[in-house]
Amino acid sequence: MTGNHRNSSLTRRRALAVTGGTVAAGGLAVGGYQSAFADTTDTTSTTETTATDACMTLMSSVTEGPYYLDGALVRKDITEGKSGVPLTLRLTVVDATDGCTPVKGAAVEIWHCDAWGYYSGYTTANPGGSAPAESEDGSTANDNTYLRGYQIANANGVVKFETIFPGWYTPRTCHIHVKVHTGGEKEDGTYEGGKVNYTGQLFFDDTIAEEIFALEPYSRHSGSYTALDDDMVYDGGGAAGGLLTLKAVHKADPSKGYKGALALAIDPDAENTGAGSGGGGEGGTPPSGAPSGEPPSGTPSESASPSASASS
Repeated sequence: MTGNHRNSSLTRRRALAVTGGTVAAGGLAVGGYQSAFADTTDTTSTTETTATDACMTLMSSVTEGPYYLDGALVRKDITEGKSGVPLTLRLTVVDATDGCTPVKGAAVEIWHCDAWGYYSGYTTANPGGSAPAESEDGSTANDNTYLRGYQIANANGVVKFETIFPGWYTPRTCHIHVKVHTGGEKEDGTYEGGKVNYTGQLFFDDTIAEEIFALEPYSRHSGSYTALDDDMVYDGGGAAGGLLTLKAVHKADPSKGYKGALALAIDPDAENTGAGSGGGGEGGTPPSGAPSGEPPSGTPSESASPSASASS
């Protein structure tokens, strides 16, 4: 597949991902839109749907990949002015060892690339294909912190992020990295202590990704995009493998954005850092400019970040 993205028919995977229909996938039952995007303030209904619709076997942990940085900020909006199609991400953390009860207080951490395939902290790494330099996007983003953040799960185990639809880099498909932490606490604007219970990646239906990548600013990154079935990390397991349930904000206009949802079933007693664990080794090292995994010097503190005051 090249930058001139193909027109695909409605596949079974797309139908399941977009409609939120119930499907068995590695022990997972995915609920419909009402449970996936229910208001987090509705304690009773959300808890009930979590217990009945989101009970599953443990999510399979995979590598954290080469672009992880410590010290992400606790905040809801992680965009920092990065341009792209809006994405509201709603994740529910449940305890797979205890009837899939919500894990209150779990810290969910996500990070992903921008519309052209660049990660904050590693903006000189080549995303593959032909793309403008990261500095050409004209945003006010801090090059060490954009598109990274934590949220703390409420009583229903729910966190919500405001971000953009990620782009891609060679040789990976479109994805978002995620870690679930427990036992720590918010300190100096970030999350400290505790342990990592789950390290995984979230994925997007190919047909939806192709629609997005035909839009600005994504369309300025051309080249060979890796489809889900060819990705070295995605295991084909549907929601149990990290495939998000997606709902368009406006069906006729994908540029208006999407809502994405998934339940993450973890073992709060387990520990998994994601370093060297399964799913394709390094999780897709870029063709050149591979980072060392160490935070770059001068990584800003909360007070130094232009987006440190973003809502939590």
